[in-house]
Amino acid sequence: MKRKPPHKNGLRSEYDFDYSTAVRGKYYKRLLKEGSNIVILDPDVAKAYRTSAKVNKVLRSLLKRGRTSPPAGKQPIPAARKRAAA
Repeated sequence: MKRKPPHKNGLRSEYDFDYSTAVRGKYYKRLLKEGSNIVILDPDVAKAYRTSAKVNKVLRSLLKRGRTSPPAGKQPIPAARKRAAA
């Protein structure tokens, strides 16, 4: 039995969207007003903490212990090392 050729636009007929009713930038103003809270985890961290609940649990435990990261841009600059004489 031969396979059917793929659809012209790559979508099946049941996925035919009516773009005439679409609204461009529907949530744009809300995003500007409220801000974004998306954080991208490094792959090794994402592998260790697979759900948002687990990440939040660990972060809350760090907050309770008083461990927070310094504000961005306020990190101390390491002192320059002197070179050894050759």
